[in-house]
Order: sequence, then C-alpha cells, then structure tokens
Amino acid sequence: MVRRTHRAGRLCRVVSRVCGGAAFAIAAASVGCAGDVPKDPPPSPWEGVSWPAEVVAADNPTTAAKAELGRLLFYDPVLSSDGETACATCHSEIWGMGDGLAKAVGVGGGLLTGPGRDGPAVGRRNAQSLWNVAYRTTLFRDGRASTLEEQALMPMHDERELAKAPDDVVADLRASDGYVARFAAAFPGEAEPVTVTTLTRALAAFQRTLTSRGASYDAYVAGDVGALSEAAVEGMWRFAEAGCDSCHAPPLFGSDGFYARGAGATPGEDGGRGEITGEAGDWGAFRVPSLRNARDTGPYFHDGSVEDLEDAVRHELARDAPGGEVDEADVSAITTFLEKGLTDQSRAPARPDEVPSGLAVPKDGFRIPR
Repeated sequence: MVRRTHRAGRLCRVVSRVCGGAAFAIAAASVGCAGDVPKDPPPSPWEGVSWPAEVVAADNPTTAAKAELGRLLFYDPVLSSDGETACATCHSEIWGMGDGLAKAVGVGGGLLTGPGRDGPAVGRRNAQSLWNVAYRTTLFRDGRASTLEEQALMPMHDERELAKAPDDVVADLRASDGYVARFAAAFPGEAEPVTVTTLTRALAAFQRTLTSRGASYDAYVAGDVGALSEAAVEGMWRFAEAGCDSCHAPPLFGSDGFYARGAGATPGEDGGRGEITGEAGDWGAFRVPSLRNARDTGPYFHDGSVEDLEDAVRHELARDAPGGEVDEADVSAITTFLEKGLTDQSRAPARPDEVPSGLAVPKDGFRIPR
C-alpha cells in the first residue's frame, strides 16, 4: 500500500512537471504539452535534502599545496616499515578507495595490491572506502577517531598496517630534499615545516578531496529526469520504502550511527563500537558505511564476509523482514539503484608514477576489468 501511494504521487507530479502545471496537465490529456520543460527536480523520496558542510579542522584549512603533498604521501611507502606498503595499498582508487580484500593486508605483503594480495599482517577488519570522508564526524568502523588528522597516525602505530613510528617517518621525510621543499611550500608559516603534525595535516587535506557527488542520482535530483533508468528509479523508491534510508541517509547514503546488524562470519565475535565505549549495547555495532560507489567497494561488512553487493542487500532486507523472507524484486531493484545510481569516481586521485622518497609506488597487480 505504501509503495502504491508513492507511485501514484510520483506519476501525478511527473505529469504536472512535464506539462507545466496542474491546470495545464488536465488539458494535456487532449492537446499534449507545450512550452519549455521546467527545471524542477523530478520526484524522489528525499526532496529538499542538501549536502552537509565538510568537516574541516580550524587549524588545517585545505590548500592545493597541502592536498598535493598529501597525495604523494598517501602513495609513498616511506610511511611504512617495509618500504613497500602505502596508504594506497589498502585504499586504492581502483577498488573504490578500498582494496578488494575481505580483510586488509599490511606490511610484508609486497608491492602488489588488490584482490589476491597476501602477507603475514592481516588486519582484523575490511578496509572501508575513503569516499566522502570529508563529511564524517567518526572514523574507522568502530569510530575510534573523530578527525582525519587524528586518524592519519593510527595506521602508522598499527603493526598490521604501516607499522612505523611517526617520528621515524618524519626523520625519513626530512632526509628527502623533495619532501622538505614541498612541506615548506605547503606550510610556509612553520619554523620547522616537516613534523608529525604537518604530516597528518597534509594527509587529512588530501583525503578531504576524495568526494563523490556526481553520480547519476545527483544529476537526476538536480533536474535531469533521464539520468536514471526506469529500473534505477524503481530501485530508489524501493530503497526508501524498505527503510534503508533511515541509516543510509541521502545525500551521503551513510551516517555516523553504529548498529549491530548480525553481519559477519561469526556475529558478535568482533566487539566493534563496544570495544571503544565499553557499553554492552554497543557490542558488535559498526559505523554505517556510505553506499556511494558501493559497486566497487566489496567485499562487504566489517569482516568482508559477503562478496557480492546483491547478497549484502539481501542480508539487510532479511534482517528486518518478517520471518527473514525477502522479495527478490526488491533485492534486484535496490541493487540496480546502488550500482547505476550511486557510482561516481570522477574525482578519483591520480596515482603518481614516482614519489619524492624514490621508493617504488605500489601497483595493483590483480586488476579485474569491469
């Protein structure tokens, strides 16, 4: 009944919009439409939703010089103890700013990245996508960091990720003439430009450029009625009618909430948010991921236990369905909306051919054409 109401309302508004108003819509049945088509956005379940402001530290305004320095650092294995692992090893532009693995593999896995990467330092969790982290107020799946500057240090301290003390990273950066010059240009007011603080600020500035706001859905709600196929529009409405947007709220199609969804090979084994807060009610809860570019960010859930996006959608619908029975038409339509409507990597970063440290840039050796 809810879906039928939505469809009826959508039909009436489409006729009115295309034909230039309610009164003219009545006459249109016999004489057709005339005049210019208004630029009103077509009907959607989320009218009037606007993008939030980016979360930018007051002492770290983004500049082009900082962001470019951060890009080089992001791809440079100088941040790791093995001289082969970089931030981009687990957050690659080829894999939706993730790595295509169920669980991330850090130092000791070599220069090749992507599905098939193996090594001794296997992380506890799936590497989350970095798309639109500029809008986040909690970071990591358990929310243990609240700013990108704070987050930037944690992989260096983690023995399963970069495993290199920040002070040692800074010492190596100071030994590089290329980095010394770039830090001085990015932080001209600093007596000593190359520090742990400026390192984190450059990395944070770069990550704030990883925005995805140009998907077909965005064009559709901006007034381009042809940007989404009929199948994708149907999936959009079913997504809303199923209540998916209560957690995956537009326009980010994510949120900073934490929920236990019974996902994972062994639900409840990983305490998630509960390990940070110590609250029993937070045990097994994880931050809601963004569904933008979800097509390219699998495997899914905190432990990467679900390989396909369609299966992830099915799991979430079954979680809230009476008896766990889902309508496969809902699964198919919603998956189509996510894949076709929310994919936009037009601002994916360019992987540098070389970095100032002189170390080899990690390369994706397991790329699968899509």
